[in-house]
Amino acid sequence: MSESWHPGVNVSELTHVGMRRANNQDSYSVMVAESAERFERRGHLFVVADGMGAHAAGELASKIACEQIAMRYISSQKTDKGQALGEAVHQANTAIYDRGQSNPEFHNMGTTASSLVLSRGQGYVAQVGDSRIYRLRKGVLEQLTFDHSLVWEMHASGQIPSDSPLGKSIPKNVITRSLGPGAHVMVDLEGPFDLQLGDRFLLCSDGLTGLVDDEDLGVLMDSLPIDKLTPVLVDLANLRGGPDNITVVVVDITNEHMVKKKKAAAENGQGGFQWNRQHSSSALLAATTICWIGAAGFAAAAYWGGPKWTGSAIAAFILGAIALAVWASGILATDDHRQALNARRRNKSASRSPVQGSYDSGLEESVLATGSGPYRRYDVNQHQAVCVRLAAVVSEMKQTFDQNHWMLDWSEVQELQDKSNAAQGAGQWKVAIGHQCDAVIAAMNVLRQHQDDSASDTAVDL
Repeated sequence: MSESWHPGVNVSELTHVGMRRANNQDSYSVMVAESAERFERRGHLFVVADGMGAHAAGELASKIACEQIAMRYISSQKTDKGQALGEAVHQANTAIYDRGQSNPEFHNMGTTASSLVLSRGQGYVAQVGDSRIYRLRKGVLEQLTFDHSLVWEMHASGQIPSDSPLGKSIPKNVITRSLGPGAHVMVDLEGPFDLQLGDRFLLCSDGLTGLVDDEDLGVLMDSLPIDKLTPVLVDLANLRGGPDNITVVVVDITNEHMVKKKKAAAENGQGGFQWNRQHSSSALLAATTICWIGAAGFAAAAYWGGPKWTGSAIAAFILGAIALAVWASGILATDDHRQALNARRRNKSASRSPVQGSYDSGLEESVLATGSGPYRRYDVNQHQAVCVRLAAVVSEMKQTFDQNHWMLDWSEVQELQDKSNAAQGAGQWKVAIGHQCDAVIAAMNVLRQHQDDSASDTAVDL
């Protein structure tokens, strides 16, 4: 990386196998542009993938996804970064599918893939599966991705209220879309959306979100420095059982050049209005042509046949001008990344219920569909409640140690909790959360030391 080049982002990433799994089927990719030229062309890319499949299939699928998305996106010749990202995800799906078809052991292997591109002043998200991407901005946490899971699809249909007994009984681990099982896949594309200085993004697998709810995520993202946030999130998920692999990637926007959009005129070396693919609706263009031809016809009729045609000529001209303005604005653009706007949800005509890791979309071709995120939004204002919950997790862990008569050094953890209590008494909730999170990390270090020192495997119910 050039010494004079500053990427404008801080990044922290961590993946962990969890407390119950033998291997880690999560993968991630972090590609921060190494030069200004690379940044202008492709920006920064971040991917998290959660693999599914027997043996090592899930691990392989997520690895291929991260490698292929990164490679295909960086090498793409498309100037539209969103289109390039969507195409890269489609190509990754093809690579995983082909690998699965070539080896019976890898048949039907699949993976989620949540991808984030940050360029000058704009961001894009491509989503398949139920891994997630969040954005924290000025005290508000937003989920930018839609979970392609049975529970989200059922709730989104509006037929089953999420708070109803039936809604609560829907399995949360059944996904309806993934890369690999089918030859084609529908990819949700979000963006472009604007970037602001101080934005913090979180990409994560469901090993985190299954155990750390959005309220806790928002407060922790709001309270902790980036280098502390990633280990705290992983350790907290493990302290709450850690039944799955856990992967987190956190990205902070730290420099003004990340939020300043490059003018279209500067990019193209010319001034004035810039035409692009969004002004491509053939229907609107045809309407404009017909209206103006009609205007010309009515004008001729008015000239030869009298003033009774003048009003029709003016009306046709005005309609043509309106159609041209709408066409030029791109409001009703119908380019290739908007054609599936009404097809983002799971195909309702499919008679077969989706099965985790084996969902075949039945699509005849891969589709890039425009999403409508953010899908959830929370005000981050529950610092006191989250601090109390963090303290309870550490206390429950201490009780587990005492019940098993483990002679462990808890002094560092207790000291940090005392500091947290003092900050709480002073109403300094972010400081209190910081100390409490240090206690979480220290408690996990005590547990890991015990596991290392133990002569036999011990099942611990945390």
